[in-house]
Amino acid sequence: MIAELLALVPVQRAGFGLLLGAIALPPVGVLIVGLDIYPVRFAIMHVALLGSAIGLLTGTDPLLWALALCALAGGGLAPFATTSAGLSGAMGLLMSLAIAVALLVLSISGVNANGAFELLWGSILSTRPVDLVVLAVLAVAIPALFWWRRRDLSLLLHDRELAACSGVRTGPLTMVLLVVIAVSIAGAVKLTGALLVDALTLLPALAARRIGRGLTGMVVASIGIGLVVAVAGLLLALALDQPPGPVLVLLAGVIALLAQLPPMRRT
Repeated sequence: MIAELLALVPVQRAGFGLLLGAIALPPVGVLIVGLDIYPVRFAIMHVALLGSAIGLLTGTDPLLWALALCALAGGGLAPFATTSAGLSGAMGLLMSLAIAVALLVLSISGVNANGAFELLWGSILSTRPVDLVVLAVLAVAIPALFWWRRRDLSLLLHDRELAACSGVRTGPLTMVLLVVIAVSIAGAVKLTGALLVDALTLLPALAARRIGRGLTGMVVASIGIGLVVAVAGLLLALALDQPPGPVLVLLAGVIALLAQLPPMRRT
């Protein structure tokens, strides 16, 4: 049964997309955890919804609009990143404005809103070649960024002031990271849906924080966990005939919970 399903092209695309996402997205979760900007997922989700609404209105690809608007939103949040309170307030404002404009665009245009709101719950079996291209670029660019700037990133994620005193240009680097986070979330919503995007971002990172040592160890561990979640989650969803998104989240959540358990004492 599973072998027959795996022979289908949509399932193969979905599986390939999950593998690419498992490489690109868990390191993004490491950034979210390190920068302590958990609400950014919800803000970017609403911006992606706005991009989808504009795409439906103009008859163009909603994904491209979502990527472009999310990149602009990530860059626009950078000036507020000097303090956690300032960034949280900016993300809250962005989230409210984005959903309001998205609903207004959908109302004015009169288009079917199902395509836009499909971002909320995902459509992994409708993964297109262009979606795979976006994920492939992210799967190469994000690990490369971590490797290239691993010292600066380690300092920034540990202590912003220490990083600045060590010569790290924290402002431009933070802007790049916010843009990367925003674009990655926009590119990932096709796989699991915006509401369940944590399956390949935040949850593997939370587990890797207890397993990996140092930034490099956390990134490697998060990718490993992401690959396990992607492969096992898709196979389990096919075997149970259930949507992959919730299965991926539950599996990633179980792994994250197990990682938080205190280690057993050695006798």
